[in-house]
Amino acid sequence: MVNFNGNLLPGGSLFLNHENRGLRYGDALSESLRTVDGKLIFWEDHYLKLMASMRILRMEIPMNFTMEFLEEQVLKTIQENNLENGATLIDILIFRDYNGKILPESNQISFCIEVRELDSKEYAFKDIAYEVELFKDFYVSGDMLSTLGTNNKMLNVVGSIFAKENDYNNCLLLNHNKMVVGSLIGNLFLVEGNTIKTAPLADGCSNSVIRDKTMKAINDSDDFKFEENSISPFELQKADELFITNVKEGLIPITKYRKKEYATSNSKKVLEKLNEAIRLETTL
Repeated sequence: MVNFNGNLLPGGSLFLNHENRGLRYGDALSESLRTVDGKLIFWEDHYLKLMASMRILRMEIPMNFTMEFLEEQVLKTIQENNLENGATLIDILIFRDYNGKILPESNQISFCIEVRELDSKEYAFKDIAYEVELFKDFYVSGDMLSTLGTNNKMLNVVGSIFAKENDYNNCLLLNHNKMVVGSLIGNLFLVEGNTIKTAPLADGCSNSVIRDKTMKAINDSDDFKFEENSISPFELQKADELFITNVKEGLIPITKYRKKEYATSNSKKVLEKLNEAIRLETTL
């Protein structure tokens, strides 16, 4: 079942048409989060980021679009799919109602909520070969728009095809200043000694909740020092470890980039910190 503006519809229902602004102009936002046994993980953080993104894109936030209302809609969708027990991935899509051409006639919005079942309530460490390469055909703009969770993923789509054609698991993305800002599927963290670094938002990396929670886990740990600074491609082969974070997988350790092979011991420690934060969230 899919939740469209509060109405639960069977999966596969044709409830959008060719005038949808998300389809025509990419005029849409998305936010993904996890639930565990009907508990929305880091819900306040996700909600606040979504509201901030709507304001940046000048979307009209309805008066009833409160944190409680949207949580109720997510839970209703989970229940209708009989997924109250276990873990799920929730995708919330928000788009301006279809009207006008490029210039919208109003800023009113619609929303859609999808739910998918996950295998595990916590993030599992994937001890597998995972090779990446730089994607240099197109670049991420180093501005605020690039940090938002919009539905414009053409760069990611083309990069994914490039990775598949060349037998890579993933690609790392560059901005116009040739700094590494992340990967096709999430934020990048670089480990050198006991220092862990990730790109700043000013470089155009994704402003995700999992990025925030990973930075907090690192900052709260006595094992590491944390830096938020630009990452040069030359630093990649000097690093001891590289890992990617996203809300679905949690943490994905990179094992190879060009001729460099990476360890994963510190990545495991960071992942355990993320799981501790999830356990704490589920007990609140």
